[in-house]
Amino acid sequence: MPRKPKGRKVCRLPIEREFSPKNAKQMAVIVKVEEYETLRLIDKEGFSQEQCSEFMGVARTTVQYLYADARRKVATALVEGRPLRIEGGTYSLCDGTESSCLCGGCEKHKKRIIIKKGDIKMRIAVTYENENIFGHFGHTENFKIYDVSETSKIVKAAVVSTNGQGHGALSSFLKELQVDVLICGGIGGGAQMALAEAGIKVFGGCTGSCDDAVNNYLSGSLNYNPDVRCSHHDHEHGEGHTCGSHGCGSGHCGNH
Repeated sequence: MPRKPKGRKVCRLPIEREFSPKNAKQMAVIVKVEEYETLRLIDKEGFSQEQCSEFMGVARTTVQYLYADARRKVATALVEGRPLRIEGGTYSLCDGTESSCLCGGCEKHKKRIIIKKGDIKMRIAVTYENENIFGHFGHTENFKIYDVSETSKIVKAAVVSTNGQGHGALSSFLKELQVDVLICGGIGGGAQMALAEAGIKVFGGCTGSCDDAVNNYLSGSLNYNPDVRCSHHDHEHGEGHTCGSHGCGSGHCGNH
């Protein structure tokens, strides 16, 4: 367990903690969790070092050396063909109670920020993987949640982890998030019934960019399959039948 010093706040642990070249035999390069967080905030999220220091609750000079060490270690792993592992360090894991928290990944943050709908007209969830629609609802690890205003404008979007929940639990998960519409790839009949009972409209058989799908839905031009079925999680597929973007629900109907 890491110590919990003042500052060095980390929003969430990385999804993947180890990366290794094929046939790598050298000792792994270790990137500390707080070093990884500076890379995430500065290189992926586009924070300035000053913004990063405020977000993590540390001095700018601390961010500078954490960030420099992280980049040097990543470069070493790439140049020398060594495995890279993210572990250890001295940090405080975000619990979502801080007013400045933007992670969208911790459970308390999800309940405090994501669930509160306020004056929005609609909340849309999309099965999410690398910015695209994930093809099998029952195995979804992340949803991208969009809040839509009365003027059909997206006012907020955040990626929310399912925290390992799957199949039957996902309908309750989306109901708890007060989702109105689900856009997804393959989805089984049981899941569709559970979502319908929760009052969530389902648009299945979709592929491609999550953002494009939501914008198309809002403009009335979303291509989806109202008869999509995926019984993969019931182990009922025949030989060669696969789910989501790989086959199940690949047919699209016209505009809804």
